[in-house]
Amino acid sequence: MNINKKLLPMKAQYFLFNAGLAGVVSFLPLYARQLGFSSMVVGTIYTILPITGMLAKPIFGMMADYFQLQKTLFLACQTVMFLAYFVIQFIPEIPAENPVTLTCGDLTYFKTCGSDVDSCTASKFMAEAGNSTVFCKATCHASYNQMQNLCSYWQSQKYCNTTSSTSLQFETEIPMQHTMQEGSCLYLRVHEVLFAGDVHVPVCTNLTMIHCSIQCDSSELNRLISSPIAAGTHVANLYQFWLFLVLMIAAFISKAVASTMSDAICFQLLGSSPQEFGRQRLWGAVGWGIFAFVAGVLVDKFSKGQTEKDYTVMFYLMLVLMLLAVVVSFKLKCTEQILATRIMKNVGKLLSEPHIIIFLLWCVFVGIETGFLWQFLFWHLEDLVSVKDCEMQHWIKTLEGLAMGIRCFVGEIPFFFLAGRILKKIGHVHAMSLVLFMFGLRFVLYSVIANPWWSLPLEVLQGPTFGIFYTTMASYASIVAPPGTETTMQGVVGAMFEGVGLSLGGLLGGVLYDRYGGALTFQMFGVTSFIIFILHVFVQHLMTTSSRYSTGTSIRIHYTSPQTAAKILEDREKIHNDLESISS
Repeated sequence: MNINKKLLPMKAQYFLFNAGLAGVVSFLPLYARQLGFSSMVVGTIYTILPITGMLAKPIFGMMADYFQLQKTLFLACQTVMFLAYFVIQFIPEIPAENPVTLTCGDLTYFKTCGSDVDSCTASKFMAEAGNSTVFCKATCHASYNQMQNLCSYWQSQKYCNTTSSTSLQFETEIPMQHTMQEGSCLYLRVHEVLFAGDVHVPVCTNLTMIHCSIQCDSSELNRLISSPIAAGTHVANLYQFWLFLVLMIAAFISKAVASTMSDAICFQLLGSSPQEFGRQRLWGAVGWGIFAFVAGVLVDKFSKGQTEKDYTVMFYLMLVLMLLAVVVSFKLKCTEQILATRIMKNVGKLLSEPHIIIFLLWCVFVGIETGFLWQFLFWHLEDLVSVKDCEMQHWIKTLEGLAMGIRCFVGEIPFFFLAGRILKKIGHVHAMSLVLFMFGLRFVLYSVIANPWWSLPLEVLQGPTFGIFYTTMASYASIVAPPGTETTMQGVVGAMFEGVGLSLGGLLGGVLYDRYGGALTFQMFGVTSFIIFILHVFVQHLMTTSSRYSTGTSIRIHYTSPQTAAKILEDREKIHNDLESISS
């Protein structure tokens, strides 16, 4: 067996780069949730990130091509990326408030509902609290009439401002044996209320409901019912949000540009064998699969006995692996390409081709599906855990890491290895259709599983989705790029996938997940993918049946491989030049 030693550093770079990113990128949405950001805020952040990548990729790609600085920018971006990701762990959690609804009737309760109430944590807390009593301080706000009625019912008028009272502060004892849980709602029985030490019975003749905020002497209860301020409209006033956003933008731009340049350098090393790209890129999947699992196991191990997951080990693991990736990158033999003097004109002409436009739209939609998958699949699995089996929470990160391992080793790696043969066998257009169909199937299956364990066999579908997609996208962009614009073209295509696609996926996913939950949102994304699949097959059938040039000649077009696509574009260019010569 012959080993191409020239490509060994490239394989090692892919392995270490993706191994370092595996834990951080996989668990950062969950880490953001633990910091106190809602799904809407996380979705917004992951909408902004790809847009910055979309702007940065072509700009840095063009700079690399024009100034011949591929390797220098490649090393600089990797360094900035891992430093930005590493600093994120030092951001403190955002402030939280404990909003409840005071429901006063024959019995009085503090009621809190919503996705912020973790049913597993609630059940565990109630079991451990037993017959204990929790002491809380409450501040309630209501209209003047509501507040006066409440004070009258409780016979505490002297503690209400008789002229303009719209708020009321009191203390209360909550006996935990009377606490009830129904679905995502928690009911805390208010036994007595105290005003300056005077005890009053909280009973109302007519049902009265007002909004309050409570602070209790039990940190577990406070954490259970707390609602992050960032879940509301105050997120822009929090320095934690802006610090997190700036670091994420710096890391994401650097990661996006480094990935693009890594692929461009790889295609330079491959020379006349671009079909071998998948066999190089699969080592990235190997690194990702191994260390996503390792990171999950380590996070669970170091979080044992704690109420929240401790992600510190994940950041230090990333730091070590990324330092090794930078060292290996120094050894890459990068030869600069012929300088294209008309980079924008050459690339712009290419992007006006109808089949290239369809290709870019395909990249955008796959980016939408991928963006939602990356940001919210693990949210969905953890929500299933809180409903199905609370004991599973102790090792949910291990399960998620195992899912990433299966996704890479059983899904991506075989398809990266076979991608060249698959493209040659079924053709570029059919490969695009296959990816759309498999995304639809994968998402619909995610929507119907009731146990997180069933997500493991579904990770095999990562192969015919991301494995085929990424190889097709990168190799096609490299082949059709005019000489000297290789990095620019990779940046343009990557910008459509990440900048437009991932951005829309994060935004739509955040909005829909917040409103409809995980199962229904996955179902909507899956059905949409099936619809786009049918549309794509229909449009491509029309375009491959007949395509009319500006000369009026009808020519049949069929993409059997990326090389055929490139040949068609070359033929069109020759026809165009010949016509110009004749006319002159």
